[in-house]
Amino acid sequence: MEPENKGVKGSRLKNMIIKTLYFNKAMSCAGLSELFDKSIPSIAKAVNELMDEGFVVEDGYAPSSGGRRPLMYSVKANTMYILAIALDQLTARIQLFDLLNNAVAEMVTFELRLLNNPDALGKLTAEINSYIKNSGIAKEKIAGTGIGMPGFINVTEGINYTYLDAGGESLTAYLTAKTGITTYIDNDSSLIALAEQKFGIAKSQNEVMVINLGWGIGLGMIVNGKLFRGYNGFAGELSHIPLSEDGALCECGKRGCLEAEASMLVVARKAIAGIQQGRITSLKYNSNDNDHSKLMGDAVLEAANNGDQFAIELLSDAGYKIGKALAILIHIMNPANIVLSGRGAKVAKILMAPIQQALHKYCIPRLAGGTELLVSELGFDAELIGAAVLVMENFDKNVKAKMSKAAKAVA
Repeated sequence: MEPENKGVKGSRLKNMIIKTLYFNKAMSCAGLSELFDKSIPSIAKAVNELMDEGFVVEDGYAPSSGGRRPLMYSVKANTMYILAIALDQLTARIQLFDLLNNAVAEMVTFELRLLNNPDALGKLTAEINSYIKNSGIAKEKIAGTGIGMPGFINVTEGINYTYLDAGGESLTAYLTAKTGITTYIDNDSSLIALAEQKFGIAKSQNEVMVINLGWGIGLGMIVNGKLFRGYNGFAGELSHIPLSEDGALCECGKRGCLEAEASMLVVARKAIAGIQQGRITSLKYNSNDNDHSKLMGDAVLEAANNGDQFAIELLSDAGYKIGKALAILIHIMNPANIVLSGRGAKVAKILMAPIQQALHKYCIPRLAGGTELLVSELGFDAELIGAAVLVMENFDKNVKAKMSKAAKAVA
């Protein structure tokens, strides 16, 4: 038993090194030694083995700081891959990344309505298998599949209580069995927050709220440097903060929720209604479009950036209501930063003014003054990157399977 235990420990250390290099791009043996609290010789041994196995490469010397410059190491991009999937209420995106988060196959986008659609899980499974087959990448070289999706998700059990029912079975177990690749799921807004913290504008920040501006309005919370999930994993339901007692009916069954008043789907529906009422705008509405809400939502974002006054008016109204909700969030969480991310980051500059106006009206100045509003640089790609991050966050937990399969594929 002793040699096997040592082997498992060695494999776990090597997985931890790969995971760390993925998030940090390049590190020295001394840096890894300090991070893992292990001796430099043990780290150097693991790094040399990873180099022999083809997972790690030398990456030059660190910048001079007055002493001897340490040799840096990074992961070799194409030794393993990550399958990232981003779902919203209406569509799905699938993208294959290497270990440097470079896309290595064309992204596939397809319609996938989640609400009241018993065929959604079967279609998703078929599309995943088709994508893997068409990519030409061996399954053994794929470290895992990460999927971001809306809904109430139990990350530990791998169950989405809102969408994609697998007959009471764990959704992660179901997809792992059907695709042959270890699968992880998480809430889309949580993954967007992870993406922003690991690779985006909130990189390495400890206190940040990330707003997912999409068909709904989500929230991912980084507290003390970690994703905050609350008591049973459902923290961050900003979209269901009530803004009024007699507002529009929300999908949750209550009235006046932020999502029912200011989401991109609501903006799209208001745009369609305005066009039908004769509002002057460059926007066009075709009642024959099968997916008119989605098409109109994307069109509103584009038109607003091109100066369409009606589109800007719609987004300004939504932005003010979002700002009212953010005032509540700031009063409770007192974050250093709030990042506007997701699909709606495309029009974040238009949203900023009405959001700030609402904050001035509803938020205590001392609290509002300590929070900075930031616009995501990842934008609509954040959820896909977050899905890849999800796989690598779990990379060191399945020691034997990942390393042995990947090593064989590299060989």
